[in-house]
Amino acid sequence: MKAVVSRVAEASVTVDDTVVGALPQPGLLVLLGIHRDDTSDKVDTMARKLHELRLLRGDSDSSGDTGGTGSEESAATLGAPLLVVSQFTLYGDTRKGRRPSWTAAARPEQAEPMVEAVVEALRARGAHVETGRFGAMMQVHSVNDGPFTVLVEL
Repeated sequence: MKAVVSRVAEASVTVDDTVVGALPQPGLLVLLGIHRDDTSDKVDTMARKLHELRLLRGDSDSSGDTGGTGSEESAATLGAPLLVVSQFTLYGDTRKGRRPSWTAAARPEQAEPMVEAVVEALRARGAHVETGRFGAMMQVHSVNDGPFTVLVEL
């Protein structure tokens, strides 16, 4: 399981000219990919990581200046929302040739319930979670804060 997590000032997902998920305030945009060998034992760990990673700006950075670039707080401590978007392309293998191979990505019938399980595990932790629409052609709009983006891999 792999997630690309960006600290964002705003983010939304549109499908067929309709916004299907949007953050009501600054938070985290999570692009979540499921590997073909992933099992449900990773769901709670990923949800905990996403919710508790200290990626968000607190009231001050580590030097005490307000508005700094410190990354001291988590979505859990700030009550910041998360926008979770399924992203099988995170498992694209580009080592050979010019066309990515998708063989490492989980098939939709495996990936969809696991993405939903991560979302539900986040909500069970008290997180406000918005989502894209699994399998749809989505337009993801984001305004990165920083930019500040990390890779979380289990």
